[in-house]
Parts: sequence; C-alpha cells; structure tokens
Amino acid sequence: MAETATRSFPKPQFTDAEAGALVFPSSTSRAFSYYKPQKMRATMYEDVTFDVQPDPERHLLQGWIYGFADGSKGYPQEWTQLRSGDWHAFRDPNEEWEQTIYRNNANVVRQIQQNLEGARKADAYAQWTPAWSRFVERNVGAWMHAEQGLGMHVFVAVQRSGPTNMINNAMAVNAAHKLRFAQDLALYNLDIEEQLAHFDGSAHREVWQTEPSWQGVRENVERITAVQDWAEALFAANLVFEPLVGELFRSHLVMQIAARNGDFTTPTVMGAGENDYDRDLRYTRALFSMLVEDETHGAANRALLQEWLERWVPVSLEAARRLQPLWSQPEEKVLRFEDSLDRAKEREVALLAGLGLGADAHIAAGSEGSAK
Repeated sequence: MAETATRSFPKPQFTDAEAGALVFPSSTSRAFSYYKPQKMRATMYEDVTFDVQPDPERHLLQGWIYGFADGSKGYPQEWTQLRSGDWHAFRDPNEEWEQTIYRNNANVVRQIQQNLEGARKADAYAQWTPAWSRFVERNVGAWMHAEQGLGMHVFVAVQRSGPTNMINNAMAVNAAHKLRFAQDLALYNLDIEEQLAHFDGSAHREVWQTEPSWQGVRENVERITAVQDWAEALFAANLVFEPLVGELFRSHLVMQIAARNGDFTTPTVMGAGENDYDRDLRYTRALFSMLVEDETHGAANRALLQEWLERWVPVSLEAARRLQPLWSQPEEKVLRFEDSLDRAKEREVALLAGLGLGADAHIAAGSEGSAK
C-alpha cells in the first residue's frame, strides 16, 4: 500500500496589525458611540435615526458623493434661511421611527373603525338633523382637501429638504399623519353616504372649489405649497395655519357643536386629527426652540421668524374669518364665531410667545384688516 504524502499549510501569524486588535476605552461596549445621546443612555429612536443621513460635517470626510443639476449637493443647509450652530442637536420629543409610525397609525385607524362600526349598528346617522347632515357632507368633507393638500404638497415635499435625518424623519411622519387623516375623512364620507339617504358624498368637491366660505382656506393651503424654504413651509403650516384655521374648524366648531346636533361620531374622527396635530406641534416647537435659542444664530433666526409672522398671520386670519358663515349653518348654534376665533388667537399668541416671538400686534393688525 502506497504511503499518503503529508501536506502542509501555512499557519496564520498574528501581528496585532489586524482589524480589532486596537484596545480603546469602549472596546467592550455593545452600544453605539459615534454620537452623543441626549440623555445618559441612547434610546432606540436615536440608534435607528441618528446619522442615517450622511453629513460631511460629521462622518462623510470625502464630501458629498452626489448632487443635483443646479450644482447643489447632498442636503444643503442653504435650503432654508434659518441657521444653526448644530443641526444635529435636534431630537424629536415624540421619538418617531418606523415602528412608532405603524403602531400609532394602526391604533388610530382601529379606533375609528370600531367607532364607525358602533355607529352603524346603532343607526346613529339617522339621529342627525337635516341641517347637520348637510353641514357634514359639505364642510367636514371639504376639510379633507386641506389635509390632503398640506400632506402631499407641503410635508411630503419638504421631508427630504432638512439638513439631518432627525428633522426629515419628523416631517415625514407629519406627512403620514396628514395623508392618513385625509383618508379617514374620505372613508367616513363614504360610510355616511352608504348609511344615510340623501347624503351627497361628492358635495365636498364643489364646496372646496367654489364655496366662498372655503376659498380663504384653499388659498392659504395653496400658498404654503408654493414656499421653497422648508422651514418657512413648516412654520406657516404648523405654527400659523393650524392654530388659527385648523384648530378653529376642527376643535372650536365641529367637535364643540356636533353632539348638540345629535352627532356623537364625527368628533371621534376629528379627534384623531387633533391628536395628530398635538404630536406634530411637539416636534415643531422643539425644532424652532432650538433655532431661536442658538448661541450664534438665535437673534437672526428670531428676526426672520417675525418676518414670516408678518407674511402668514394675515393670510390665515383672512381664511379663518371667511369661514364665519359655517357657524350659522347648524340648527343648534351653541357658539359665536367671534368667541371661537378669540380662543384660536389666544392659542396662537401663547404658542409663539413660547418661542420668544410677539404675535399680538400681527394678530391685531390682521383682525383690523379683515374687519375692513
């Protein structure tokens, strides 16, 4: 029997030059350490969102690796007039990331579906007065166009424009809220049309396009869609339009008077939109607070926001005042328009005061202009 030749193989020689040989203070740590957490320990939100968007000021040492035809590259800070010493300091207080988006929106949709199923079983729509049925088909239906316009043509547009992933992620969630709420209203409209005789499920289109009371809201939304500065669009939508027009209609009108007109269902749908705005307002205030408190650019940022107030407050006040006829349409009129508007204006002044901005003069001037 022939002997089998013995074969030899080279053996690895370790020289301490291989990857992983270097020992440093966090060598044994299992946590990310390439950013400074807001608190003592990093959260899951920070781990999955921080630095996902590259930035030459932090880790992209070779500079932007992609650009646009006009010469701009990556995520230019020049896409807004506002300035920050550290855009990466922003954290979304809602800590929104992929899991929270699905979980929160699924909970909202599930709640609305359960409420509508209960309304169908109880034949709740039959308890509505004829005047209230007409109010819902025309005005509640029309509001879906405002939500759709802001969601698709404002927030979807600007959610790519911020200089960090943390900011863009928050605005993307804002877009999802708007589009889901517009869909909630559309499905609610169809549900009522199936259950209630003589309910015109298409009336909202004509109202949005031609009804004089709604043309101020329509103009306000369309003007915001034309804004190129992403921060100004966010400011005009969440810190001016929503308090003066959105909450005025949703909270100070529909949710206040629906029950007095035999409707206990619509407030649950509108309440979902109000909850969305509460979350969106939370991150908006955190972002602009960071900007007005910036050690280097805070004063200039505050002056610019005052200019934006002068531009947008009169537009939204005009839109609000043109909605006044809606307060007289239901049979049960438990609120005066001026009382509702005063509450909306007080809310706006308080919100802006929290940012160190004075809105009293702008709101007073806008009111006088509208009155004239």
